[in-house]
Amino acid sequence: MYAVFVLFPMLQSVQYSFYHWDGIGPATPAGLDNWKAIFTRPELLQSVVNAFVLIIFYTVLPVGLGLVAASFIRELKPGAFSTTARVLLFVPQVLPLVAAGIAWTWMYSSDGLVNQVLRAVGLDQYTRAWLGDFTFALPAVGVIGVWVMLGFCTVLLLAGIGKIDPSLYEAARLDGAGPVREFFAVTLPGLRRELVVCTTFTIIAALASFDVVQIATQGGPGYQTMVPGVQIYRLTFLQQHVGQASALAVFLTIVVLLVIWPIQRLGRQK
Repeated sequence: MYAVFVLFPMLQSVQYSFYHWDGIGPATPAGLDNWKAIFTRPELLQSVVNAFVLIIFYTVLPVGLGLVAASFIRELKPGAFSTTARVLLFVPQVLPLVAAGIAWTWMYSSDGLVNQVLRAVGLDQYTRAWLGDFTFALPAVGVIGVWVMLGFCTVLLLAGIGKIDPSLYEAARLDGAGPVREFFAVTLPGLRRELVVCTTFTIIAALASFDVVQIATQGGPGYQTMVPGVQIYRLTFLQQHVGQASALAVFLTIVVLLVIWPIQRLGRQK
């Protein structure tokens, strides 16, 4: 099943990447033209750069904030407040990304919640059409990624904290360690495997992002929020450049593997 539905299509994509093909008519050899275009056509290269920028929002911020949130929730006594905090943080993870994209598109609109809050606190000069602004469109999309990924990272890290031997915390306190020293000496080393899983999952989500960007901006304004996933979709179904889309898809796969491989190696080290 894996060979038929995963490996064979991947090999076909590699083959198509060396042809000019519209998906219907006869294909003609393209040599390395499709691959060269990834580095010479600004819109294609910009999509890859944008995907790496999104790693800040999909990975760095959710993992960092997730560590803080998990450490804070760990200190709470079991009860309604602790349970509610976990549920509220994890809700975005179970929502369809399309629904999340639509909801945030409404909130980012000129009369949406974000601008209403800014006006309510007297910051009218900062209101804008966030997803239509050339400067703030990509960070605005990134914030959606933070909102979606934070719950996953928090719950996973919280589960990891629960597996750390409580005697290690007691020993740290007896040695005079404060909350910060305790975090870096006990909590952080004990969460290495969970951090690897969080980082791997969120980096793949950033580099292969499609749903949120397609719903919120479709890669606009201009190419400011264009990512490889949306670009591959447009090349294939709107422009009928299947060969170019296949080259970009294979290139994206290689990039993901190159980024994830050292992280996985780090997680296997003792």
